[in-house]
Amino acid sequence: MATVVDALLRDFLLWLEHEPRSYPDVMDAWRTSCPRLPVWEEANERGFVARRRADGEVMIAVSHAGQGFLAGQA
Repeated sequence: MATVVDALLRDFLLWLEHEPRSYPDVMDAWRTSCPRLPVWEEANERGFVARRRADGEVMIAVSHAGQGFLAGQA
């Protein structure tokens, strides 16, 4: 299962790498109720995403750890 989650994490991080996304956009696109594919939760647990405020909105971007994960997946 780890390879499936890793592949989804890669897709998620590449999507974020294109541009930081608002928290609601991330939740709409990537939150799941499936306990076998916890992409958002796994990305948080591994420290692959960073949160910051911009104009009063929480934005989600790829963290340094997430960039390292992507570099290792190349």
